[in-house]
Amino acid sequence: MMKLHDNQRSAKSARIRHGFTRPLMLAMMTLALSAVALPAAAGHWWSARPQLDIGKATVNVRHKGARGNGRHNDTAAFQAAIDSLPSSGGTVVVPAGTYMIDARKSIRMRSHTRLLLDTHAELVVIPNGRSRSQLIRVWNVSDVRIVGGQMKGDRVRHKGNRGEWGMGIDILAARDVVVKGTHLSNFWGDGIYIGARHGKPSNYVTIVNVVSNHNRRQGLSITPARHVYVVNSTFSNTRGTLPEAGIDIEPQNEGTTRWVRLENNTFKGNHGNGIELHKHISDIAIVGNRMVGNRGFGVLSCGASHLNIGRNHALRNGLAGAGLTDRAHDVSLVGNTLQYNSTRYMSPNRMGGGRARDLKIGRATYGIRRSDNHLSPKR
Repeated sequence: MMKLHDNQRSAKSARIRHGFTRPLMLAMMTLALSAVALPAAAGHWWSARPQLDIGKATVNVRHKGARGNGRHNDTAAFQAAIDSLPSSGGTVVVPAGTYMIDARKSIRMRSHTRLLLDTHAELVVIPNGRSRSQLIRVWNVSDVRIVGGQMKGDRVRHKGNRGEWGMGIDILAARDVVVKGTHLSNFWGDGIYIGARHGKPSNYVTIVNVVSNHNRRQGLSITPARHVYVVNSTFSNTRGTLPEAGIDIEPQNEGTTRWVRLENNTFKGNHGNGIELHKHISDIAIVGNRMVGNRGFGVLSCGASHLNIGRNHALRNGLAGAGLTDRAHDVSLVGNTLQYNSTRYMSPNRMGGGRARDLKIGRATYGIRRSDNHLSPKR
């Protein structure tokens, strides 16, 4: 039991003298101790504008030899600009232009550094035959911002046919990372990948106002990580190799994923599910999103636990608007609009619906709390 300091003992004696009974005192102490025991993550940990420690120095990639003409290999110039910053970090400015990048070597971010791209700046992967590559590596660093611009993969001109790990922005074992206002497309694997390295998960990663379109495997993958906030972003038209989801949260046996919030995002036209959730994840909030025209489910949980799925719109998806399968448990499903789904089996223009069409809950699930969900009207 927590020890009381002298001033706490005095306060306690005074309260007893003023008529507090022993049972009431015990109840109050129990309440106080339980409040202390609450984890930090129980609070409002997410923010679209997190405070990061970015250095004050500034360097322009053009001053380090980058040409941005769509032909020259600018990888070394980008790395020279990043490496020229002091240990306190700073900002690398990328003016308008088309910069060809060797994803086998990658742009390797350092701690306390911002990569600031002009709206008309493009980072384009030089075609390669690797099964695994990364346009930008955010590995084992902290306080990193990647802002603006466009990033394009080599899926159309990729020289090999193996693997599925040609990533746009690869965030591993990193902390306090923000990706904001960036458009990612046509990667051999995922637009963005967030996960662990050598057993260390990423922590406090914010994805805001991002568009991830027409990537081959996923718009965004989240593997072992903590405190990931994805807000006001679009994940669309993923197609090429399974799972082909907008966002896939799937740590498999590499670790666990906890405290993820997906809010006010759009998932459309993905060849798989809009949002896909697997085992070894918990404390996931999916709120205020729009899942439209995905070939699979709007949102599908395969065994995930402790989910809050609320105020979402899932319309005209190929399978159900929301699906809970395997041993998914402790799920709150409240206030969602799930209508005219299962378009792979019936016309979206026909009236009729109900649980089988818009909401699928497997027999092995438990602890499912659902209310105020709006399904397709019955015929």
